Amino acid sequence: MDQKKVLGMVDHTLLGVTAAWEDIRQIIDDGIAYGCASACIPAAYVKEAAKYAGGRLPICTVIGFPNGYSTTAAKVFEARDAVANGAEEIDMVIHVGALKDKRYQAIEDEIRAVHEACGGKILKVIIETCLLTEEEKIKMCEIVTKAGAEYIKTSTGFSAGGATFEDVALMRKHVGAEVKVKAAGGISSFDDADKFISLGADRLGTSRLVKIMKNTDTGGGY
Repeated sequence: MDQKKVLGMVDHTLLGVTAAWEDIRQIIDDGIAYGCASACIPAAYVKEAAKYAGGRLPICTVIGFPNGYSTTAAKVFEARDAVANGAEEIDMVIHVGALKDKRYQAIEDEIRAVHEACGGKILKVIIETCLLTEEEKIKMCEIVTKAGAEYIKTSTGFSAGGATFEDVALMRKHVGAEVKVKAAGGISSFDDADKFISLGADRLGTSRLVKIMKNTDTGGGY
């Protein structure tokens, strides 16, 4: 797949705690310039970012991030607030402890509640694959499918590991046909991106591919 098509599947991401508005604005500018799928940024910047982007690039944000153990009510409020501020896509983190406790219905109910709060906007469910057993990953594919979210997502990028080829292949195999897969965390090259896409990823969460393109455009090579 050519680089332009790959970039069109990228959520150009900046979620570091020190991110200032100038950093966010650069992410948006670069996302627009390179035709990315969205800019994924902290919720505190969504309103300003949506106004700045002016419809040229969808704004994505995260809720229950990065640990996922906020209450359902808090996550629902975050989702509603983000959408009201102009977010087009929401990436939520599950409560991993609830999964370890096998509280499957509670997780499904939470995803469904957040999805409803999104009011028709895209919901991606982060399951933090690096913390899960294979059985738990498969169970989350089932739960996300039943709950009606648009995407299942591998990772926050803030835990013990990011996306792996094996996890994306597993998720694509077990998630419903109508649910898309997002790989995120540690995607550092176009070769990696191509492999994730070939294994079934529909979206990629990364900032590195745009950085590669910018470096190439300025004569820096790879």
